[in-house]
Amino acid sequence: MDKETQKSRARAFAALHRKGDPLKLFNVWDAASAGAVARAGAAAIATSSFAVALAHGTGDGENLALDKLVAAVAEIAPVVDLPLTADIETGYGRTPQEVAASVARIVEAGAIGINLEDGLIGARGLVPVEEQSARIAAARAAADKAGIPLFINARCDVFKGVPEAEQSDEHLAATLERAGAYAKAGASGLFAPWLVAPGLIERLCSETPLPVNILAGPKTPAVGELAALGVSRVSLGAWPAFDMLARLEAAAKDWFATGVAGAG
Repeated sequence: MDKETQKSRARAFAALHRKGDPLKLFNVWDAASAGAVARAGAAAIATSSFAVALAHGTGDGENLALDKLVAAVAEIAPVVDLPLTADIETGYGRTPQEVAASVARIVEAGAIGINLEDGLIGARGLVPVEEQSARIAAARAAADKAGIPLFINARCDVFKGVPEAEQSDEHLAATLERAGAYAKAGASGLFAPWLVAPGLIERLCSETPLPVNILAGPKTPAVGELAALGVSRVSLGAWPAFDMLARLEAAAKDWFATGVAGAG
């Protein structure tokens, strides 16, 4: 992909983040799934780290080698005429320098956006605000060096593992503190997975300087309600991959049981 096309897709992707009219992302894991989602009418393509890892026979949590993640992005980019954003978990590196190196490779592979999270890999808790801000700033510097206005979706895991009934003003305050710091460091958006309480979603959208991404799920308000709350982006994470695998298993069971193609 030439640099001007990549720049154009990055700008188009940023413009898709609108309060009241959120970008809907059906996350993919390889070139085939990306092509199918593009043909279905997607405005942009987003990978799920968990789904990409599953496609390579491993689990989430940066168990997939960075080389394989970069290769997956490079395989997807040429088959879709759409912006492509990649979930790179914590950036495959604790230090800002390591994150910058990972981001440079992902951008070179054709991505115009990334998810970069502040949760600790393999442990509970979050990366300290100052440290995560430095990592975001390093990602921004790497993208600027490459000449791409990368959309850095700063994932904030404050609500991870917190049931809806326990989601509180204190959690929101911690998220807003991080959102402000991340925005100053160069983030383009804020991803708050596991936040499902409508009142807190609305306050986050109104009080943060960044467009808000919410993870869809059984307990999350529907997209129409999320739009009314001020959300700018809604994604599905690994659910499409889980659903596809369940359907594949059911079809295989039908085939083994009946010997008739398409029996299910």
